[in-house]
Amino acid sequence: MRIGIDIMGGDNAPDQILKGCIQAIPLLDQSDRLVMFGDAEVIHETLVERGHAKDPRVEIVGTTEVIGMDEPPVEAMKSKRNSSIVVMNQMASPRAENRLDVVISAGNTGACVAASQYFMRRLPGVVRPGICVTVPTFSGPIVLIDVGANIEPKPSHLAQYGVMGDVYAREIMGIANPRVALMNVGGEEQKGTDLMRTARDLIRQFEDLNFSGFVEGRGVFNGEADVIITDGVVGNVMLKLAEGLSSGIFKALAHETLATEPELVMRLEGVIKSLYSKYDYHEYGGAPLLGVNGVSLISHGSSKDRTIKNAILRGKAFANARINEKIVARLATVKMEQVEA
Repeated sequence: MRIGIDIMGGDNAPDQILKGCIQAIPLLDQSDRLVMFGDAEVIHETLVERGHAKDPRVEIVGTTEVIGMDEPPVEAMKSKRNSSIVVMNQMASPRAENRLDVVISAGNTGACVAASQYFMRRLPGVVRPGICVTVPTFSGPIVLIDVGANIEPKPSHLAQYGVMGDVYAREIMGIANPRVALMNVGGEEQKGTDLMRTARDLIRQFEDLNFSGFVEGRGVFNGEADVIITDGVVGNVMLKLAEGLSSGIFKALAHETLATEPELVMRLEGVIKSLYSKYDYHEYGGAPLLGVNGVSLISHGSSKDRTIKNAILRGKAFANARINEKIVARLATVKMEQVEA
């Protein structure tokens, strides 16, 4: 399997990205190839230093430009044709020689989405791709789609997100019959905008979907659904709010315990670390852009070495699970003229 990794993307690039790659190499099969995109000299020096310069599983593709985290995505993609994001996604095109099976980046999310859609194209039947993340909750991990690829979705987009999220929950998370719900301001049938109500009715056309209707924000962490559909703005806000809240809770717990009974901190250290690992986004590596004709994983901008290592392993598992074929088959059960209304 050929796995592309953007060495220059993210707040901690290239150092942490390279470290994550080094950690992942021993976990790859001998037939796998980890293709690194970025400053060729920096990449080569790191590989020499860590003893992987002659490893046949490693390839380097030198690029001379970097798309910044704050640059306008589409404009940057067009003007920086030799950037690591653009060149990597070009090699994931269905027409490319030695095509990449997976691409991974912790760089500019908008540029990653734009480049993957442009070069990979969409899967047959998909109207608009969406970013799918695994969110840890008190009732176990759930799937949230979309978290930033599509900020003004149409009802048809949301309907297809339900199907794509369902496939991901079944094949990657091992949930036999995922409960799918649509994020709204209330659970009642009459609540929400025309967009939400139309999307709900379209989702119900997929008869093999275990759709429960609307779900409120508090239901996310109460175990009311396994797959939650929303637009890119709400999904992104939810995700970052959850990250900030979980981090704050653990810090507050440690601070209060240390202030009141220091000895208790030592006794609880193992428990706190165990809990934190369950709610740490670094464990999940990256979020797939579902709906593109390939495998594109978008990692957190603040990704560290552990995040990247996990993203590489998750990308390989995603490709092996043949998720895209199953998405296409499921979407074919409802005619597109029905969904595009």
